[in-house]
Amino acid sequence: MTDQPTTSFETAFASLQQIITQLENSELPLEDALKLYEEGKRLSDICSQLLETAQLRVETLSSNTIMTDGETV
Repeated sequence: MTDQPTTSFETAFASLQQIITQLENSELPLEDALKLYEEGKRLSDICSQLLETAQLRVETLSSNTIMTDGETV
């Protein structure tokens, strides 16, 4: 697995939203748009990794609370 990102999901997502807004609402030079796109991709990957980790934690917690006969602990 890759290194854990040090950015919180909320911070990365807010930055990603700002980048999307900039790309949608302005006529940037190509090089600037590409730099923003690259940063957006990086932030998107961080968000995906954090969400995947959270999902695995929820699944682990859920499976730990169900006994083999289907009753909850």
